[in-house]
Amino acid sequence: MKKVLLVLLAALAMQAPAVHANSLIAAGPTAKIAKSSIASSPDGEWNKLSFSGGPNVEVWTRDGDNLNKVSFFGGVAAGMPIYREANKKKAPLPKVDGAMLLPDIPLLLESTYRARFQVNRMAIDSQDVTTAGGRQAIRFTYSYVRDEDGVDRKGEAIGTMVDKKLYLVTYEAPSIYYFGKDLEAYHKIVDSLKF
Repeated sequence: MKKVLLVLLAALAMQAPAVHANSLIAAGPTAKIAKSSIASSPDGEWNKLSFSGGPNVEVWTRDGDNLNKVSFFGGVAAGMPIYREANKKKAPLPKVDGAMLLPDIPLLLESTYRARFQVNRMAIDSQDVTTAGGRQAIRFTYSYVRDEDGVDRKGEAIGTMVDKKLYLVTYEAPSIYYFGKDLEAYHKIVDSLKF
C-alpha cells in the first residue's frame, strides 16, 4: 500500500505546474532592485514576489500584495509603459516620456492604473518636490478603489527621472489598518534610496 501511495504522489508531483517561489529580502543594504541601479536599506524583512508585472518592476510585501506592497519601477525607458501590457490594442498603457517633468509622474501612474486595473475612482491627494537619493524628485499621495473588490486603498510614492528613465517607488495598502501598519517601514526604504 505504501508503494502504491508513493507512486501516486510521484505521478501527481510530475503533473503539478511549476510554482514560482517568493524570496526573502533581509534588513540591510539591497542593491540592483528591479534590475536597475536602485538600492535601499530596509530596516526589516520583506518578501519579494516572484511575479512583478513587468521587466523593470519588483514588488515587496509583508502580508500579501493585496494588503501591503512596495513596488519599485527601475529605469523604465522612454517609450515604454511601467507595467507589461496585457492588451496593446484594446487597452494600451501610457508610456514614459524621456522629457517628462516631475509633476507628470503622478499623472502617468494615475492613467496607468485607470487603463490596466480598470480603476474608475482615483485621486492624487498631494504632491511636493523633494529629494531622493541626492536627486530632485516628486513625493505624492493618492487614493483609489478597484472595481473588482471595492476596497479603498491609499498610496504614497516618490519618483524621479534619471537619464530620461523613470525611477518610481510606491507603497499601497487598504486605507483601514494596513496603510498605517507599514508606512514607517516604507519611509525607511525611501530615506535610504540610491539611484
